[in-house]
Amino acid sequence: MQPKLKFLDRYLTLWIFLAMSAGVALGYGFPEMSKVTNSLSVGTTNIPLAVGLILMMYPPLAKVDYTLLPQVFKDKKVLSISLLLNWVIGPVLMFILAILFLRNEPDYMVGLILIGLARCIAMVIVWNDLAKGNREYAALLVALNSVFQMLSYSFLVWLFINVLPKQLGWGNFSVSVPMGDVVKSVIIYLGIPFVGGFLSRYFLVRLKGKEWYNRKFIPVLSPVTLYALLFTIVLMFSLKGDKILELPMDVIKVAIPLTIYFIIMFFTSFFISKLMKVPYDKNASIAFTATGNNFELAIAVSIAVFGIHSSQAFVGVIGPLVEVPVLIVLVKISLYLKKKYERV
Repeated sequence: MQPKLKFLDRYLTLWIFLAMSAGVALGYGFPEMSKVTNSLSVGTTNIPLAVGLILMMYPPLAKVDYTLLPQVFKDKKVLSISLLLNWVIGPVLMFILAILFLRNEPDYMVGLILIGLARCIAMVIVWNDLAKGNREYAALLVALNSVFQMLSYSFLVWLFINVLPKQLGWGNFSVSVPMGDVVKSVIIYLGIPFVGGFLSRYFLVRLKGKEWYNRKFIPVLSPVTLYALLFTIVLMFSLKGDKILELPMDVIKVAIPLTIYFIIMFFTSFFISKLMKVPYDKNASIAFTATGNNFELAIAVSIAVFGIHSSQAFVGVIGPLVEVPVLIVLVKISLYLKKKYERV
């Protein structure tokens, strides 16, 4: 039987639209929301928002089985393809698209680059299952991406935002990212949930068993990511009431390069793996791991570095809004290509 998206995942785009609308309505109906939000801050950190962002990142990292990591190194071909796609081709492609489409709007450009650098660790399992990919390999690649993200995200942000634009001749590029802020936000919003997820799996599997953890604990925990994401969106858009008339066009501006990115990454990944004679099930795992992005991390870093109502954070919110419908179409294309595979 063909697996289907769960109810919450199937209508994710709708939930995000509703959260945006609810946030705008709150902003108009309660103009004092901004003062209330700011009063709950310590320094530049808003406490309720920080808790929400950490909760947003915790479930996907609690799902990762890090004990599988040694196995991924056994198949050097698949490992090499995945690393090339995720950590070279993906970031470079998003960087190029950000420049082509948003060069004159550096804040949006930075937001798009931050998405390109954050590799998928959550929804990829869903897309992989729908496309009849190899679940074990998808889990292996997610574990690998999680560790690489911890080690490399801050460096890549510095390289792609603070260094490359200037080296390539964009001297008037007006946005730079303070590396101290990025490192701090990665430690807080990726490091804390990473450690929490690792310890949760380690101790609960020992106490209750792997079967209980995967079948009982994870299904209860999974929706927390969506609830925390929607909470963040409501809070962000409650502060955007004065710019609401601009938002529809801005959504389109960001959606176009994102859609192109998803399509190019999927087909590039799929056909590189096919040329390397990777079996379909592993090919699907590689393709969807490379195509998706960790929007939760991009949103968290954008908010921590640039602020809750920043353009960079706004771009992060548009990410899952676009990803869900586009990836559903790509799943159908993947299943069509599977039939082609089987005929060969």
